[in-house]
Amino acid sequence: MHTRVADADRPSTTRRMIYTVLAVLGLIALIAGIKVLMIMRMIASAKPPPPAVVSTAKTAYQQWQPQLRAVGTLRAARGADLALDIAGLVTHVNVQSGDEVKQGQVLLQLRDAEDLASLLQLQASAALAEVTYERAKKEIAVAVIARADYDQAAADLKVKQAAVVQQQVNVAKKQLRAPFSGRAGIVTITPGTYLNSGTVVVTLQQLDPVYVDFYVPQKMLADLRVGQKAALTLDAFRDRSFAGTVNAISPKVDSDTRNVQAEAMVPNPDRLLTPGMFANVSVEVGTQQRNLTLPQTAVVYNPYGETVFVVMKKSEFDRQQAAEAARAAGTGAPPPAAKAPSKAPQLPPDALVVQQTFVTTGATRGDQVAISGGVGEGVEVVTSGQIKLKSGTPIRIDNSAQPASNPNPTPQEH
Repeated sequence: MHTRVADADRPSTTRRMIYTVLAVLGLIALIAGIKVLMIMRMIASAKPPPPAVVSTAKTAYQQWQPQLRAVGTLRAARGADLALDIAGLVTHVNVQSGDEVKQGQVLLQLRDAEDLASLLQLQASAALAEVTYERAKKEIAVAVIARADYDQAAADLKVKQAAVVQQQVNVAKKQLRAPFSGRAGIVTITPGTYLNSGTVVVTLQQLDPVYVDFYVPQKMLADLRVGQKAALTLDAFRDRSFAGTVNAISPKVDSDTRNVQAEAMVPNPDRLLTPGMFANVSVEVGTQQRNLTLPQTAVVYNPYGETVFVVMKKSEFDRQQAAEAARAAGTGAPPPAAKAPSKAPQLPPDALVVQQTFVTTGATRGDQVAISGGVGEGVEVVTSGQIKLKSGTPIRIDNSAQPASNPNPTPQEH
């Protein structure tokens, strides 16, 4: 009896369990639906991210003069460390540190009293030999003396005259004369100093003009010519450039470095340039070229190529995207993936966005780079802030601080 009652109650219990499970699933679905609706409403009401702040510049054509750059060392037109080839005691010093001296000017005198006395003695002997020779000459004319006596008198005169010349050379060795006009260096010798032979007394440098020696790779030898204009810049004179010309090119290439030596002459009327200084040399080669330029910071260098971010309005960006999709459909290529419609606020048509564009870069000059393809003249591109950009990103332009775009930059002192 009890068994039949339990069997009768069993279907009712099963139905209740099914109803309970369905109710729980319905409650879960209701809660999930409410949460999804809340999230969608939050997304719809959320404000779009603020535009990225960037700086921009427009492409423009500039005239570039091709240049060959090198580093060089200044050298005086004439320069020498002056010394005497004999030893002696200094009696006079006729030059001071930094003096401008003339060619042939006596700079230093050694004691030469003994040499002058010997010279006077030899000059007297030479004068007596000359008188004897003149007498013998008259006598030989009338055959009063033998020919041998006349020859002896002539030979004796020549010997005495040669001795005088030799002693004059010895006297001259006691004087240090300027071999050319120039500026004297630091003089530390004073009267009373005993000098050994070969001791450097003073350096003498002719400072106008000066020469700069520099080396260029052999592959640039075809562009280098004598007479080309050269410009020198030095860290000692940051705001000034010194003009010169290429004066000579070595006929030999260094077999170790494969470089060739060249020489440029630079006028130095103000005597500002000093031998031994380091200089940056720029030589104008070829003719001027018209290049489309941008600051180097505007170009993003990637393994797959160089790109720039072009600034345009949102309406123009959408037209370009539609045109690309149409071209892709015409060529059978897969069109760009369509984006699902978003309920977020859309950008106005006049909002500024960026388009990533491939470009072909050329030569560089200072902070600038030449653009040979990809964009045209007058195109506005981003010069800083590219790391947070992609095609279609809205931007806000702030050009209060621009990256460097100097064709001839110089290091800044801190």
